[in-house]
Amino acid sequence: MRFRRLLLPLLATLALGACTHAARPVPPPVAPPPPPPKLKIGLALGGGAAKGFAHIGVIKMLEASGIHPDVVAGTSAGSVVGALYASGMDPFRMQQVAFGLDEAKIRDVQLFSGGLVRGRMLQDYVNQLLQHQPIERLKLPFAAVATQLETGQRAVFVSGNTGQAVRASCSIPGVFEPTTIAGKHYVDGGVVSPIPVDAARQLGANFVIAVDISATPSGSNPQGMLNIVGQSITIMGRQLAAQEIARADVVIRPDLSGIGPTDFEQKNLAILAGEKAALAAIPAIRAKLAARSAARETSQVASH
Repeated sequence: MRFRRLLLPLLATLALGACTHAARPVPPPVAPPPPPPKLKIGLALGGGAAKGFAHIGVIKMLEASGIHPDVVAGTSAGSVVGALYASGMDPFRMQQVAFGLDEAKIRDVQLFSGGLVRGRMLQDYVNQLLQHQPIERLKLPFAAVATQLETGQRAVFVSGNTGQAVRASCSIPGVFEPTTIAGKHYVDGGVVSPIPVDAARQLGANFVIAVDISATPSGSNPQGMLNIVGQSITIMGRQLAAQEIARADVVIRPDLSGIGPTDFEQKNLAILAGEKAALAAIPAIRAKLAARSAARETSQVASH
């Protein structure tokens, strides 16, 4: 009897423990971390007036090396080349267009506004080359970067009239009239974003190749209005450019020391300089792309 009195509490305790154990919630399975996103290459083309022909040479060598950007952002001259490339125009066709470009085709001086270039001819010229496709219908996602004059803020055009967006991006203060869009006024994107790395990332790029065609002040006095204004914008934008370009994965800097922003007749030399600089950068680009791809594959294996 005594044994029975001792056994009953023991059995009750064991039963209670079993019930408690059975009722304990099972933690949900831990989901594996998502794999890194697929590589999306962005091309950020900086401003530099006639030096912008170097962008064509860079694109030629990237394509020849099997490196095909997925998105393109351009500032000033970079927006012109960027729009053509985003439309599906191959670099050899772009080179033909460049060689056939007469400066008179894009310079419409407005005498009643202090001799400033209106920019309408540039707008029409770009739209004609693109068969009037708006930005959102181009083959590659494209952004043209300008500066809103009223606020001083960066403006990134990713839809609408392509030629008009390029015109806004190229409206060098003191040389071009500000471009009016929806009641707002815009000037050259180089004022706030000389090399549009951030705009390329806005388009979804997670690997950005930046092309810097800006010049450092040479210590000499630039001659001519466009050269003076161009050097002034370069000086103002150096800090901004340094900060933004630090966010690029690779930077290509063509040697354009002998070419000024108004030297349109030296377009061939600018293209060659772009080719040389891009070829020199290809090994670094390939190595970084390979490292990113390997890291992504390792992460995917670990997640399984």
